[in-house]
Amino acid sequence: MFGGKLGVPELLVLLAIALLVFGPSKLADLGKGLGEGIKNFKSAVKEGEKDAEAGSEKK
Repeated sequence: MFGGKLGVPELLVLLAIALLVFGPSKLADLGKGLGEGIKNFKSAVKEGEKDAEAGSEKK
């Protein structure tokens, strides 16, 4: 649909639509939740890599 690329104009349009739909306070809460989710995902991936590394050293 977008040719696999989202440029600055497309992102601005999406942000404007999200602002209209959710409002500024709800949009801030959504951004905070998204950031926390990404942080938790990264820490889980790092922990999984450490566990896999420790498991391969035991063999």
